[in-house]
Amino acid sequence: MRFRQFRGVKHGLIFDLDGTLVDSLQGIAASLNHALALSGLPVHSQEVVRGFIGNGVKILIRRGSPADADDALLDTIERDFKAHYDLTWQTGTIIYPGITDLLESLQSRGYPLAVLSNKPHPFTVAMVSRLFPSVRFSVVLGQRPGIPHKPDPAGALEISDALGLSPAECSVIGDSTMDIETARNAGMRAIAVTWGFHDRERLLAAGADQLVDAPEELLDLNLNPAETAGTHSD
Repeated sequence: MRFRQFRGVKHGLIFDLDGTLVDSLQGIAASLNHALALSGLPVHSQEVVRGFIGNGVKILIRRGSPADADDALLDTIERDFKAHYDLTWQTGTIIYPGITDLLESLQSRGYPLAVLSNKPHPFTVAMVSRLFPSVRFSVVLGQRPGIPHKPDPAGALEISDALGLSPAECSVIGDSTMDIETARNAGMRAIAVTWGFHDRERLLAAGADQLVDAPEELLDLNLNPAETAGTHSD
């Protein structure tokens, strides 16, 4: 068995977007309700919509629509949602307090940063670019046609490969049990944040490797576990 030293190699940090870096509930709920109303369907409170978020826009639409909605109606609602969200997400999305400082601090310390979201790729790229202009993310991936979304590990593994790191040298940081499952599926560490859309008890039950209650706590974690161990087996 060969051992490879990783001292000095910075751990890759793969952030979820909605519920982790930004509070996008207001904008998502507004666009979903706009699309539902255009089709003459009942709308939902923000707290109800909170439970719909996390698995991509198609599942968001499915969860928000009547159980008997057919594919044609779901496609119409999705189209109307995207058109409205494209015009309004800027006013319905708020960066969580402390996040920009956190990202800039991690960047200054040399950590490779990435974003992996189930939000459609164009929205993900536009949002990250506009809201975090001072942060150099090495990779930003949203949901793309033909590519399975989280918790499938494909996106996370694509990012680790692009960073030139093994999965074990990366962490997935997110607010949902799905992010924890993504990390597990990819062979990465799972760091769960409690300020997002899932409650603390669910995150604990899902088996996150570490749990943080405020962005600044991430700076106090050992974000380079390989440095502590000193070795890694190939």
